[in-house]
Parts: sequence; C-alpha cells; structure tokens
Amino acid sequence: MGVEAFGIEKEFLKDLLSQVDQGETQLPEFQRGWVWPDRNIASLIASISLGYPAGTVMMLRQGGETRFKTRAVEGARPSPRTTPDRLILDGQQRLTSLYQSIFRNAPVETQDVRGKDVKGWFYLDMERAVLDDGDREEAIVFVPETKTRLDFRGRTVLDLSTPEKEYAARMFPCTALFDSMPWMMGFCQYSPELQSENFKLWGKFQEAVVQRFLQYQLPVIELGRSTPRQAVCQVFEKVNTGGVTLTVFELLTATFAADDFDLRQDWDDRRAAWNTGKYDILANVANTDFLQAVALLATIERRQAAIEAGRDEASAPRIGCRRADMLNLTLPEYLKWAPDVTEGLKATAQFLHAQRIFDTRFLPYGSQLIPMAAVFALLQQQAETVGARQKISRWYWCGVFGELYGGTTETRFARDVPDLVDWVRGADTEPRTVQEAQFVSSRLWSLRTRGSAAYKGLYALLLREGPRDWCTGSDMSDENYFDNAVDIHHIFPKVWCEKAGIDANRYNSIINKTPLTARTNRIIGGRPPSVYLRGLAKSAETTPETIDQNVHSHQVSAADLRNDDFEAFMSGRERALVSLISRVMGKAVQTDAPVDNDLRGVFSGGL
Repeated sequence: MGVEAFGIEKEFLKDLLSQVDQGETQLPEFQRGWVWPDRNIASLIASISLGYPAGTVMMLRQGGETRFKTRAVEGARPSPRTTPDRLILDGQQRLTSLYQSIFRNAPVETQDVRGKDVKGWFYLDMERAVLDDGDREEAIVFVPETKTRLDFRGRTVLDLSTPEKEYAARMFPCTALFDSMPWMMGFCQYSPELQSENFKLWGKFQEAVVQRFLQYQLPVIELGRSTPRQAVCQVFEKVNTGGVTLTVFELLTATFAADDFDLRQDWDDRRAAWNTGKYDILANVANTDFLQAVALLATIERRQAAIEAGRDEASAPRIGCRRADMLNLTLPEYLKWAPDVTEGLKATAQFLHAQRIFDTRFLPYGSQLIPMAAVFALLQQQAETVGARQKISRWYWCGVFGELYGGTTETRFARDVPDLVDWVRGADTEPRTVQEAQFVSSRLWSLRTRGSAAYKGLYALLLREGPRDWCTGSDMSDENYFDNAVDIHHIFPKVWCEKAGIDANRYNSIINKTPLTARTNRIIGGRPPSVYLRGLAKSAETTPETIDQNVHSHQVSAADLRNDDFEAFMSGRERALVSLISRVMGKAVQTDAPVDNDLRGVFSGGL
C-alpha cells in the first residue's frame, strides 16, 4: 500500500453531513453502533461553534475489489443508493452526533449522565453564546423531546414547544444552523418593540456562532479504492478512538455480506452441528479458530496449484493461517472448505475421545484442534486406518508432551498440516513436531496444576490406560463419561504429607496424583495409605487383593502404599509415568537418572 493510496483534504462540515443525509457516505457493517452522552455532544457543538479543531475523519472510497456490506449512519433517512461513494472508518461518533443534533429535524437519541436513554433537542442560548467571558458549553441546552423542561415538582421551567416561545426565550435551535434565515426572520419580527434589540443580538450571534458552522471544515483522509482488505482492518483498529477491536470474523462477515452471504448465520449453523452433546470438547472453538482451519486448507490448495502450474517451491504462495491469510479468504474458498472443516472438527472430537479427553477442562491445547481439523478434512477416509491413527496419535502426544503448542502457533500449524498429511500418506519424513518434541523426566516434578498442557495430557494418558476406581472397580473413563465427579487427587494425602514434613513442591507433583471419584477421595481423607486401603476394602466389601489390583491400574505400587513408603512410591511411579509418555511419543524420554523404560509388565498384575 503506497503513499499515493490515500490523500487528505479539508471538506466543509455542511457538505459532509449532507452526504450522510443523502446516503452518499455510509458505514461499513463492521462498525458498531454507539451513542455519545448528551454532554459529549454539547461539548462537540461548543468546540465547533468556537472554531476549535474536532479531529480528523477517515474515509474509504468505494468501488474497488474490497467490498463491504454497508448501512446508513444512525438516524439517516433510508437511501435509494445501493452503493455509497465513501465509507466512514474513523469519525463515526462525531459525524453521527453532529448529523443528529444540527442537521436532521428530529429528536436526538442519546444518553444522559446516568447512562439512561433519552430523546431531545439541542439549543443555543443566544445571549450566553455571545458573551466573550462565557463558557460556550454552558450555552448549549438540551431539552426533552417535548421541548418542555419541568422541575422535580412537574412545573414548567422552560417551554420551547413553538417558534414563538423559542424567540421569546432567545433559544436558537441547533437544527437551524445550516438554514437559519427563516428562524432569523421570525425572531427579528416577533416583537415590534424588541426588533432593534433582536437585530443587534442576531448580528452578534450570527458572527460568533452561525458563520463558524457554515465555514467549518474537517480534515478528511481518504483511502483509495485499491486499499486491500487487511489494510482497512489494521487502519480501522489503529485509528478507532472507541477502543473497539475489529476481529477478522467481523470484517469477513461484512465482506461476504456484500455478496449476500451471511457468515455469522453460517457459523451459527455449523457450530450447531457439534452442539449435540456428543462433541463437548469443541465447546470453546471460536469463529476465528474455524477460519484459521479454513485458511490452512485454502492456502495449501493455492500453493499446490501454483507448483503444479510450474512455480518453484520457493516462490509459490506460502501456507498460513495468520490474520492476513484469513482476511484474504474469498467467499468461494470459504464455501468449498468450511463443510470439510466442520466434519474435520467432529472427527477431531472423536479422535480425542479415543484418547480419553472428554471435556475442555483437561484439553491440553485448544489450539491443537485447528491443525487436527485441517488434517482430518484433507485425509478424510485415509485417516480411518489403524496405521493412520497411530501416526496422528504420535504427532498429537508429541505436541502435548513436547509442550509445542503454547504461545504463537500459526507457523507450527502451517508446517504440521502438510507434514502430517504427507506422513500418513506414506512419506518417510516424520513431522517436525515429532522430530522436535522432547520430554525430560524431571518435568514431572514441576507439574502441579492443570494450568500446563503436559499435566492435562498425563491425566488423559492415565485414563487411556483403563484405570479402575479404587472403591467400585469401575472403569474411570466410564465414571468420567457419566460425570461422577472425577478429578485428579492426591495419592499420599496432603494432610499426611504435611505431618510427615514432606515439601509441598514434592507431594503436589502429578507423580502423587491420579484420577479418582469424589466418593473415593472422601474415603481416603487425610489418612495414611496403609489405613485408607483397609477402609476402601471394607467400604467396597471386597478383598485387599482386589483393592491392590485397582491401585495397580493407576500405575501405582500397592505395596509401597501399604508400607506408607512415600519415597519408594514416588520413585516407582515416576518410572511408570516416564514409560507411558515414552510409549505415546514413540521416542525415549530424557531422564535425570537411569530408569527402566519398559515397565508395562510390572503393572499388568501384582507387584
């Protein structure tokens, strides 16, 4: 976007408001409505009446490739024009406030100082306005829609309901500023005995106020027709004084609406496809997440088409889902790929269910849903084989335990989707996420809260191993599915650890935690393991051996618990968790001390 793409000129206020009135100047649909309080409008009127600067207006010239759905400025009459000449990017509130208060002959819809919606008219107290030592803003009077102001007892204190009463009170209606001659004639002829005095007052008022409005000019920056969509978005956000952040989704909604396509309704319909109770893991997928997945597929298609047409890989369009990539989406591209992304998200939810990730509380990375949806959309039936699922699973867990999907991830999205698709289709090269992922065993000791992806991932991994509830013996995945208050709890209770003098950083590690139902956790309480295991057997009306088998299913040594041996327990469980992580990542876990990486047989029966 070169400097020649925009220009700045001064334009008369009257002409700008006339263009608003005629529909020649309108708003892009993404502009949000907002009402200034009456005192803000009064302050703006006062500033212009004194000839003070009132800021700059920014417009976008219509007629280029970038088109938006438009709407009239609030209060403007319906216009037969289907396409306005210009759109207001900055200055909406000032132009709307001035249009309603001084141009159109209708009550202003605004708010009072308490934020209550009110309708009324703005007047200028002529005598106060011409005082050199007066505060011009004090000369701006706002009266109710009836043009009658009452006191708290309901008595009339100001009545401007007829022109004659306006003349008598010497209150000039702001709606007459650009066509003051009829009001001036009535004012000067209203009272014969006051004609000389009225002519004198009008002369001062016209010079001090009216002429300034007629001569007032606003600087207008006009962006040319060739201004690209992403530039409009960035410019709007930089100059918008209302602090409104314009999302990509809102801008595309306005853009697609120019072709009579309702993106917002389409998004609502697609989201309804997974709001059926079966896909709870998708509850937090946002409209921009959806657009990112669509952008990935669209840019992959563009790149492939360019390469097939003879472009070398270095100069072919890049794959991406950044802001600019989403803004460059065309409506045909969206219509082509949105259905596939919808199905891809549903396939992602089913995949995560198989990994025992059921709800958003324990979803390691919400961001990882985006490339997964794109991958499933591209692979479709190719993703349904055992081999394909094993590769996708390995990539997924490498992303989780390598903790590679935190922070800015768009670049990783753009690499992972083609890498993983090619790998599933038979390429020898592993995706870079698989290659780069590393997990160090000492990280287990610092995983203490579900704020980290690895913590949530390990919780899901434990559920994937089919642990049984210590009391009922039921599968923990079933307990979780039926929402039986499953959460992750301490194995050696916090109270016991504190009495034993164990540091909180050690006993709060995930090594000392496992998924349990709330009722089992209540039985455990703060008692030592040797005691609560006997309590569990009694409560469950079963043998100690059965309880031990249930404990073993959590990768826990029941013998260490029955001996209340915290150190032996922590050492053994660390090795077991390292083994689980190594298995799903498909690579050896880095350890701070030698551990046995094949403990699967140890916990398949008794210890």
